[in-house]
Amino acid sequence: MRELNICHIYPDLLNLYGDRGNILCLKQRIERRDIKANVIEVKMGDKFDSNNADIIFIGGGQDFEQDVLLKDLKGDKEKALINAIESEKVLLAICGGYQMLGKYYKTHDGNQMDFIGALDFYTVGAKQRMIGNYAFKTESGIEIVGFENHSGKTYLGSGVKPLGTVIKGFGNNGEDKTEGAIYKNTFCTYSHGPVLPKNPEFADLLIKKALINKYNDDELATINDEFETKAHNSVMNMYINS
Repeated sequence: MRELNICHIYPDLLNLYGDRGNILCLKQRIERRDIKANVIEVKMGDKFDSNNADIIFIGGGQDFEQDVLLKDLKGDKEKALINAIESEKVLLAICGGYQMLGKYYKTHDGNQMDFIGALDFYTVGAKQRMIGNYAFKTESGIEIVGFENHSGKTYLGSGVKPLGTVIKGFGNNGEDKTEGAIYKNTFCTYSHGPVLPKNPEFADLLIKKALINKYNDDELATINDEFETKAHNSVMNMYINS
């Protein structure tokens, strides 16, 4: 029997706007294919073994949570996360978790938090928040709907591609129409909601990439997505026609 380990980093502190729902969605969609799914929670002070993780998830948080977590993150977890990313483990990071994978976050009043620099991007705080329901389209053609609420403007650097192009909303910075980031099998987005239950095609993409990385096999049985797809399409049609 195939088996996937889902590692949830800081589940108690980075869970803004129900981001934990992404874990529930992944576990359910994996198990409906008769694949065993194990959820491993890694909290502050816990050791993180990236070799034991197939899918890694980091949720969203505010500046306060990021500052509190920074010392813990800068220890062994930093090395483990970078190792996981470079070895093409699947990683999904949302909002604050997304920002923490970059080089730094500089607030609008000039204070700077240096992060782990696993990906080449940086974030600069703005006085005006970018908030609301939004949608974007990935390079592979997947249309994703979600909810964003951030004052940080993220700018991508070398070797990092945007996850998608904004259809409606702000995305990374409200300026260049980019949303999120992709590097190897690391996917970053500002989309809360949570994002995966609203976008089953995106959820299955992550599962397939984890299976390829672990078993060199992306076979994934078809499951009934009638209600998820109707909900997704209803929101997307509203955005496109507005």
